[in-house]
Order: sequence, then structure tokens, then C-alpha cells
Amino acid sequence: MRFVIQCVSEASVKIDDEISGQIGRGFLVFVGLGEGDDEAIADKLIDKMLRLRIFQDENGKTNLNLEQVEGELLVVSQFTLYADCRKGNRPSFTNAMEPSRAEELYDYIVAELKKQNAVVETGEFGADMKVSLINDGPFTIILDSNEIMPK
Repeated sequence: MRFVIQCVSEASVKIDDEISGQIGRGFLVFVGLGEGDDEAIADKLIDKMLRLRIFQDENGKTNLNLEQVEGELLVVSQFTLYADCRKGNRPSFTNAMEPSRAEELYDYIVAELKKQNAVVETGEFGADMKVSLINDGPFTIILDSNEIMPK
């Protein structure tokens, strides 16, 4: 499982020119799901992400987490985070989770986040989405379950 987390001052996702999700200050989170990922792995990454102290405090130090800044979440599914570009020029996505299971796990992640955060907006699983953001920093973190929970 991979989360690409971007600190944003605002972000939105559109589907067919209609806004599907929009936030102010917080995290834009791209979620990639791979074969073998499950709810336990999701719980670990969710916990890690929500505890990340990557917002600036009053002294300009990255010392505050999402809750402390009353941050919002925009969560977007992105199977392309499992692109394998080692061979040739056309990426392979064989390591990405099968779509129907991936949608179930994505929905689980969103539901768990909603239990823990006041504002959680989303894109639409499998849709052609247009994502806009204003990076804050910029500050981008990649959480990879293979690094956090080595097998």
C-alpha cells in the first residue's frame, strides 16, 4: 500500500467538470493499493499518516499534525502508484490490486478516516479525475507499507 501525501493550502478533484471533493488546509492523499494489502496494513498507514508532524508551528518548525491544525483530507485512489517501469517504456500494473477488491479497501480507508477526522472528501474510485492543488511548502511524503511494515 502506498500513500502519497501532499500538504496543501487547498485542493479539489473534479469528475466531468463537477467538483467531487474539495478541501482547504490539509492533506491531499493519493492511495495506491497492491496485491496482498489488507485492512491491517491500511490501519497502520492511516495511523502513521494522521500522526505525521509536518505542519509548521508558531516557530516555523515542522511540529504539528493534521488534527492540531484542524486539517482536512482529500483522498484520491490512484492505482498508477504501482506502476512498474523497470522494463521497456510502457508501465506494467500487474502489482496493483484487482479493481473490485481495491475499491472495497479504498472504501474501508475512507470510512476509517471519517471516524478520525472532521472533514474527509474524496474523488470517485476508477473515475477519470482532474486534481487541482496548491502545495504548502511544498511538502510531500510517501508512505509505503513495504518500508513501514517490512515482510
